[in-house]
Amino acid sequence: MSEDWAAVAKAINQRVDELGLRQKELAERSHVSLAIVREIQHNLVERRRSPRTLESLSTALGWHPLHLDAVLRGRTPPEVGDPVVDLADTLWSRMDRVEERLEDITERLDALKSDVASVMGQLAEVAKHVRGRR
Repeated sequence: MSEDWAAVAKAINQRVDELGLRQKELAERSHVSLAIVREIQHNLVERRRSPRTLESLSTALGWHPLHLDAVLRGRTPPEVGDPVVDLADTLWSRMDRVEERLEDITERLDALKSDVASVMGQLAEVAKHVRGRR
């Protein structure tokens, strides 16, 4: 499942404009550092964030706690009065974690494959050199 951090930045910027907030005020209201608010608001760094960060920003902007998470994942945001479902217990969240883990495993296997190929090449050179001495 892809994440759309640009959509999150756009949603935050629109809401900040509607509410007439400054970054510093949003940071204070949400208890999220100004640097992280800036990164998210301007989509400077796309990286995995704590679900609590998006929840805090959503709440500070007067939205449902899962509003920005829904925007991030391309879903329709819940209404303010809707019940809050713990993200850690949702099927989507679990699937995301499995997908991330598989990507990590794939990257590690690719690196190992490259390392093994390099070692095999070096061993072939050593064996050729040893045969040449005989």
